[in-house]
Amino acid sequence: VVTRDDVEESLKAKWQYVRDKEQLLKDLYSQIEETSQRLSVKQGERDYWLEYKNVGSKTQANKIMNLEKDIKEVKDDLHRATEYYKNALKAVKEENDRLVERQMKLSKEQAPENAVRYLDKNSCREIEENEWLKQEVKIYQKEVSDLKASIQLLEEENISLVAKLIDSKLQNLRV
Repeated sequence: VVTRDDVEESLKAKWQYVRDKEQLLKDLYSQIEETSQRLSVKQGERDYWLEYKNVGSKTQANKIMNLEKDIKEVKDDLHRATEYYKNALKAVKEENDRLVERQMKLSKEQAPENAVRYLDKNSCREIEENEWLKQEVKIYQKEVSDLKASIQLLEEENISLVAKLIDSKLQNLRV
């Protein structure tokens, strides 16, 4: 025996079941739509990357090669410029050293003249006397060397005379 309440309850359960299934279908349709959107996005990405792989990567590889070539050229230019500036610096240093050396030489040559210009009369007279004394010393040194040579000659003459005298005395003794 099925009562009306049982039938109503059974119909309510079926309707609830149908509604649940319809809701489930709606949810599934919305998930399918969502998934298809994600799929289209992913396919777009895949198409992009395939195009990049086929075309863009070659372009990028060419750009990379060109950049590497540019880097090499810049390095070579830097190396050449560095060598040029090293050589230029070396040449400038040598030129400066020569100029400084020449200037020092000129300064050394002009220093006594400049010093004499600023000396007082007494100092100038002392310098002149010093020069005169140096000349006198040279003259006396020459005379001393001449006298030493004369003394040596005289000593040699005396030795020869003494030797002759001794020889003649010896001969007289023998006679």
